[in-house]
Amino acid sequence: MAKVPGLVPVKSRLARAFTPEIATLAYRCFLLDILDAVASLEEVEPVLAFTPAHGQSVAAALAPAAFRLIPQEGRDLGERMSNLLAGLCADGHPAAIAIGSDSPTLPMAYVREAADVLGRGAADVVLGPSEDGGYYLVGLRRRQAALFDGIPWSTDRVLELTLEKARRLGLRTHLLPEWFDVDTEGDLSRLADDLAMRPDVARRTRRCLQSIYVDWAPDPPLPLSPGHESDQPAH
Repeated sequence: MAKVPGLVPVKSRLARAFTPEIATLAYRCFLLDILDAVASLEEVEPVLAFTPAHGQSVAAALAPAAFRLIPQEGRDLGERMSNLLAGLCADGHPAAIAIGSDSPTLPMAYVREAADVLGRGAADVVLGPSEDGGYYLVGLRRRQAALFDGIPWSTDRVLELTLEKARRLGLRTHLLPEWFDVDTEGDLSRLADDLAMRPDVARRTRRCLQSIYVDWAPDPPLPLSPGHESDQPAH
């Protein structure tokens, strides 16, 4: 699930720490890297659920060719996730998984684990806990609209309250390993540390951070712009 960069404001806390232009550039790189990572997964049908709805042509230019494009529908994040997952399950898929675009170095092993657990019917709900109290992934085997009702989104109680709801609904849950979202300047520094230890992931994000933190890497920062050829997703 993603906002179309350049059409709506993104990463407000990064925008305050740097500039809206830098925040948009960073978000675009996060999105491109996570799209390519998801495209590498086997036995998974990739989908880009985008907002705003009028951004389909821009979303199509960002997504690898294998991706199906679906506009997000709903009044808030919970309704949009619920509608998306329910629609995918109604299409005949045995399960559906939603992940955000704020974790460009998210290990795809976690996504594979979610798909395996749901595919085997070992759980009704899979959640990937975020360090900030939310979740970076949610997966379902069928429509569960009540799971998303009344959740105070963008707070540190999202995961806690979602687990409480799942218990009340009698749903079997499976928790993935914890990971982190990139929302603040501190998170960006954490991301730089993660990239330093994992040189084989998120190449666009790596270049973006090199352009933001000139002294982050020993090599000179590479120029990065929305139209730079190397930023385009692999097709």
